[in-house]
Amino acid sequence: MLFAKGKLIAIGGAEDKGTDLEKGEIHRNNLNFFELGILRRIVDESASGPLSRIEVITTASTIPYEVGDNYLNAFGKIGCTDIGVMHIRNRADTNNPEYLERIKACDVVMFSGGNQLRLSSTFGGTALFQNIMERYLHDVGFLIAGTSAGAMAMSNTMIYEGNAARAHLKSEVKITTGLGFMDNVIFDSHFEKRGRFVRLAQAVASNPACIGIGLGEDTAMLVTGGNKMEAIGSGLVMIIDGHEMLHSNIADIPDGNPISIENLKVHFCEHGNGYLLKERKFLMEAGNGSLIKKQVKVE
Repeated sequence: MLFAKGKLIAIGGAEDKGTDLEKGEIHRNNLNFFELGILRRIVDESASGPLSRIEVITTASTIPYEVGDNYLNAFGKIGCTDIGVMHIRNRADTNNPEYLERIKACDVVMFSGGNQLRLSSTFGGTALFQNIMERYLHDVGFLIAGTSAGAMAMSNTMIYEGNAARAHLKSEVKITTGLGFMDNVIFDSHFEKRGRFVRLAQAVASNPACIGIGLGEDTAMLVTGGNKMEAIGSGLVMIIDGHEMLHSNIADIPDGNPISIENLKVHFCEHGNGYLLKERKFLMEAGNGSLIKKQVKVE
């Protein structure tokens, strides 16, 4: 969705929450990503930094209390003290006046991982969701973050099911309507770890007006203005562009048959690279993330 005044951070899952730092261990790719990575970037991009009010929504998860505690601890370790957790389990819970007031007062909404269909079916069409959307469109500094399922639900077109081993067969990838913070994109998460390239390629071939965004683990895209994206984190973001496809058999073959696609365009984005959605343009340096990376390499 273009010209939104708020920001999005779509995370591929398994973001570093600092769990190994207490043992003195760092396992990320040449970076201490608990200090310089995704959660820190969420705080830095928010309206008031460490003083921002952060609300974590655990709807997608089957272990909401554990997930909520993990984020309370993780954000606490980087200096945040004003953090809340909303255990919204069904549509009736979205009518709780307390939750609506908390959404109106917060600076950051963070959707946890789990099942993206739980997010779309729970929040779609509700007053609570409409308030989140209005704040994203109109409030400068308001930030929505989502990890794994929370990222996949951000787009209008959403993958909700699809076995990677069968994703080359027509109709094995299931698509529905997501929360719609962004139009004309499709997010996929855990992208490298779970081998989801073909899954996202089929989704793009079925919806070539959309740009596919494959998010690696501990990796994210920061989206500003609904258009400019910057890769952050320790892994890879893959962009799949189907606008210039020359051939696709996906409309003509029976379900269960292998798909055929010609001329998909693919970009690999590392930390600091970016992409302009409207212009369909790769950016070598999208923002301050690339400068952080260079500084860490020098050290």
